[in-house]
Amino acid sequence: MPALCRDCDHAAAEPFARCPACGSRRVVAHPELLTLTVAHVDCDAFYASIEKRDRPELLTKPVIVGGGKRGVVSAACYVARTRGVRSAMPMFKALAACPDAVVIKPDMTKYAEAAHEIRTLMEALTPLVQPLSIDEAVLDLSGTQVLHKAPPAVVLARFARAVERRLRITVSIGLARNRLLAKLAAERDKPRGFAVLGAEAAEWLAEQPVTLLPGVGPALARKLNAAGFTRLGQLAALDLREAARRFGEEGPGLVARARGEDSRRVTPEREAKSISAETTFDTDLRDLAELEKPLWRMCEKLARRLKEKGLAAGGVVLKLKTAGFEIRSRHARLARPTRLPETLFRAAQPLLAKEATGSAFRLIGIGAQPLAPGAEADLPDLADPDAARRAAKWQAVEALRAKFGIAAVISGRGFPRKS
Repeated sequence: MPALCRDCDHAAAEPFARCPACGSRRVVAHPELLTLTVAHVDCDAFYASIEKRDRPELLTKPVIVGGGKRGVVSAACYVARTRGVRSAMPMFKALAACPDAVVIKPDMTKYAEAAHEIRTLMEALTPLVQPLSIDEAVLDLSGTQVLHKAPPAVVLARFARAVERRLRITVSIGLARNRLLAKLAAERDKPRGFAVLGAEAAEWLAEQPVTLLPGVGPALARKLNAAGFTRLGQLAALDLREAARRFGEEGPGLVARARGEDSRRVTPEREAKSISAETTFDTDLRDLAELEKPLWRMCEKLARRLKEKGLAAGGVVLKLKTAGFEIRSRHARLARPTRLPETLFRAAQPLLAKEATGSAFRLIGIGAQPLAPGAEADLPDLADPDAARRAAKWQAVEALRAKFGIAAVISGRGFPRKS
C-alpha cells in the first residue's frame, strides 16, 4: 500500500506511521493513492481563518464571522464549532451557545483576494478547476503527471503546503475517482486533512446515514426515514424502478449517489443558476411600505451583480423569512430580460404585497432566475418607449456612484427608516 508524507513528499511502497525523512506523522496511505485523479479542495473555516491570520491574538479564541444579533453565522472557527456553532445558524443561537465568541463583520473584499490567490495556485496544477464557492473547488488532475513529474497526490500535498506558506491558512483535500466521493473524502479529515476514497467507498457508504449525501436535507431525510431508509446501504440496494416509484424522478439519482456513483465532469466554468441579494432587518417589519424600502435597495444590489456577471434576469424570486424563521419564496417571470432595478422592483412588488398582510418578517431578498445573457437585457421596445430612458438613468446613477461613492445618489424608495 503506497504511503506519502504530506510534509516532505517522501513516498514508500509500504505504510509508515512516522516519516523516516522528516519525522512527520502527517502521512496518508491508500492502495489507490498514486492513481486517483479527482480532488475536492475545501478551505478550513475560511473567513474565520483569515480573521485569525490577521489578528493573531484571536488564535485560541472562538471566532464567529457574521452579522448583528439578528443576522446569521457566515463562518465559525473550529473552537466555536466545538461549542455547537455552525454556519447559517441565527446569531442569537450562536451567541447563546458561545457567549464569549469574538464576532467579526464579514470583509468580502479581503476574502475574495485570498480566494483569488488560492484559485491561481490551483490553476497552476491543472486547467480543469471548477469553483464551487469562494472557498471550495473540484479539480481533475488526469494527465498531469508528466507535467509535474509526480502523481496527483504528491502535487496536491505540495499545493496544500503552498497555501499554508503563502496565505497562512489551511485546506482539506479529498481524493477519489469522482466528484461526489472526493467531496465526501474531504469532509472525513478536517481541518488540514487529506483523505482518500477508492474501491472501499461502497462498503464505507453502506454504513453511513442518509444525511451524509449532499442534497439530503432534513425534509428528505424525514421522508426517507419514514420509508425505512436510514442508511445509504439500504438505498443502494434499491432497484432503480422501485426508487422512481417511491421517490419520484429524483429516486434513481439518489440511489446512484448512495452507491458512490457520479458521472459529472469537472468543468472549468461553473454555470450560475441564480444571482441574488438579501438583507436581515434590525427589527421585524410588517408594513408593506416599510418592506418596500429594503426591497428596492436589494433590487439595486441585484442589478449591480447582474451587470458584474454579464447576465440578466429572466424572472425574479422574492424571498422572505418570517419572525418564526419560516421561508417564503415567490416567483414571477419577466416579459423580457432585464438588469434594471426599477424593472426588478416592479416585478417583485406585487409578490411582496400578497405576503405583507400582517406577518412579521426578519429578512427580505430578491433573486434573478432564470438567468439570461447580458446582451439580451433591456433591449429597445416599441411597446415601451420609456425603456431607453430608464436604462440611461440607471447608467448615469451608477456612473456617479462609481465616481463619488454608493451614497452619492439615493432613490427615495431606498431611504432607510427614521428611528
